[in-house]
Amino acid sequence: MPGRTDAEAVDAEVDTTDPVGRAVAAFRRGEPILVHDAADREGETDFIYPAGAVTARAVARMRNDAGGLVCVALSDSVSETLGLPFIQESLDHPLTADHELGYDERSSFSLTVNHRDTFTGITDEDRALTIAELGALAAAPDRGTFEETFRAPGHVHLLRAAPDLLADRRGHTELGIALAAAADRPPAVVVCEMLDDETGGARSPADARAYAERHGLVYVEGSALVERLG
Repeated sequence: MPGRTDAEAVDAEVDTTDPVGRAVAAFRRGEPILVHDAADREGETDFIYPAGAVTARAVARMRNDAGGLVCVALSDSVSETLGLPFIQESLDHPLTADHELGYDERSSFSLTVNHRDTFTGITDEDRALTIAELGALAAAPDRGTFEETFRAPGHVHLLRAAPDLLADRRGHTELGIALAAAADRPPAVVVCEMLDDETGGARSPADARAYAERHGLVYVEGSALVERLG
């Protein structure tokens, strides 16, 4: 019988009652997990994928089963190397002068991009290509490669994580990048909010947890990730 890989050996040792350990193990395997940030923050549950593991099928799943905005979060160091701004600070428009948020001090939004080999950029295949290539670039960021490979504006929203991650901010952007670090994945993750088809609002944690159970996915509370990974 062939021996187990290192990843399989680590996964076999994961405590099945430990959602953080299960989340890290699943992320290491390239699987999506569901993360609820906090009731006193956005109160949303997001799909979070390693960017490098995203396929057209994964984009379709987020589009159909989640329904929120498909974004790629990058670490602060990668964003700095690539010259990515916070878009609020880069737009000279009256609407950006007063950008108060009810759940945080600032937005993480940066540029929107398409890979240069895409057509419109919005199809599942086009977005998957853009996302996967962003994941690959995050492993070895180079500004010249970024500018040669992507164009803006596009259909994939970029998010820039806080420098000290969960010590600075506890949004899905930072939760996802902290999870990637724990799973030895490049600092690029996809986040997409789960919405409720009936109410149009955020899917409740109970419904998100039930979805995870039906589909064999890991659901974890952001507070648990902050406690262990912060």
